[in-house]
Amino acid sequence: MALSRLQINKNGNGNSSTCRKTILRLLFIDNMSLEMKHSTALPIAYVVLRILIVLNWLGGAAILTLLSATIVAEQWTFTALGIPPSSEIRPMIMGLRAIVVLGLVAIPLNDAVLRRLLAIVATVRRGDPFVRANAYRLQTIAWVLLALQLLSIVIGGIGKAISTPSHPLHLDAGFSASGWLAVLMTFVLARVFAEGTLLREDLEGTI
Repeated sequence: MALSRLQINKNGNGNSSTCRKTILRLLFIDNMSLEMKHSTALPIAYVVLRILIVLNWLGGAAILTLLSATIVAEQWTFTALGIPPSSEIRPMIMGLRAIVVLGLVAIPLNDAVLRRLLAIVATVRRGDPFVRANAYRLQTIAWVLLALQLLSIVIGGIGKAISTPSHPLHLDAGFSASGWLAVLMTFVLARVFAEGTLLREDLEGTI
């Protein structure tokens, strides 16, 4: 009998402790969401992301126009760009076109990242960032960033292959330690958001 009362007391104390921890964790998540909701940087970030989405597609349109011009009016376009017609420059032209095509591939990838960031900012402005959708968005962003890094390596390789001593080609492409670190950190952040979402759902279900 005494043992039963002792066990009940222990269970009661354990449940009470768990309840207090649950409430504290839920309050921590809610307070953090509230602080992010009232951040002055959020409206600026929202506007900047919308502008970047438009600029990204305008840049894509400009690249497509340039690629079309090099095909339709090749001699005139390269003369206008200051590239003299010569036997040495001819192999570079195909390589440059390949780089431009890969640049066009990057446009929708950039758009995918920007739009998902915009959606995440929108949830933060509503005061509810720790939702399952944001975890999926961050995971998608991480995969897209990975694809962009691989694309950059290919572009850098093409640039090195077609570059010559007389016509050196310097591209801001290739392996980037900071870029791969961003990929890794985004995967980690996606996991953090997924765990945070599960924790919040568990806590709300407990209370």
